[in-house]
Amino acid sequence: MSDTSKPSKPSVLFVCVHNAGRSQMAAAFLTHLAGDTVEVRSAGSAPADSVNPAVVTAMNEVGIDISAESPKVLTVAAVQASDVVITMGCGDTCPVFPGRTYLDWTLDDPAGQGVDAVRPIRDEIRRRVESLITGLRTD
Repeated sequence: MSDTSKPSKPSVLFVCVHNAGRSQMAAAFLTHLAGDTVEVRSAGSAPADSVNPAVVTAMNEVGIDISAESPKVLTVAAVQASDVVITMGCGDTCPVFPGRTYLDWTLDDPAGQGVDAVRPIRDEIRRRVESLITGLRTD
């Protein structure tokens, strides 16, 4: 028996161009901090072949292993299935549907950066995810 009703827990989709850095970190933090209270997805408008190694290292430093993650292509279905869509530098490539909440987080792109440059991006993403969790719980 399939249940086509809206899920009881909120769903969040993080989107960046390559799904190799910012959106991967945001999804990992949300999963780590909110557990199974939020459905988490990430995708890219032009996904890379693999997650940025400096991003993997930076996340390992805070106890989160994303080494098994792989970039995923952004699909209309993923956007339709999400209550909140957070874009990070993908501009107008993300499809827009009524009834969704859209946020655009302006963050530096970690592509081509070393781990020293990724750390402050990681820490800012964590702050924003913590704030997002608070907002999801009060809605």
